[in-house]
Amino acid sequence: MPSTYAVCEKCGQVNKITLGTERDPICGSCKAPLAVHKSIVTGSDNTLAKLIAKSPIPVVVDVWAPWCGPCRAFAPTFEAASDERAGQLVFVKLNSDEHQKLPGVWGIRGIPSLIAFKQGKEIERISGALPQPQFLSWLDKVLA
Repeated sequence: MPSTYAVCEKCGQVNKITLGTERDPICGSCKAPLAVHKSIVTGSDNTLAKLIAKSPIPVVVDVWAPWCGPCRAFAPTFEAASDERAGQLVFVKLNSDEHQKLPGVWGIRGIPSLIAFKQGKEIERISGALPQPQFLSWLDKVLA
């Protein structure tokens, strides 16, 4: 079964999560619930930098906001790709209204913005609501 990674909001532990199980993911250290829905991790200013630094597989972050029409239109594409590429990439959604620090550090000027990180460093960036084929092609570039 594919897996993903998430950092516990409570204790900061990096957790490997097996996807497709019936139970909700919890932290292996403190047993707190982890912010993972299906194969998508909910990012925060507190946990995302550590996840990017520690993940053994590339991390793709979708910086979005609930009021953004293109962000909402792109959400099903992001979710479908996360299901298809689960285990190859960590898929993270970062709500820029709730978490403004990292989008500011990254110089986000428009949303949705997609940033890929590998071994703690940014490797690719693209903005806009991409159609599924273009997004999958971009992910292939990230994985290459």
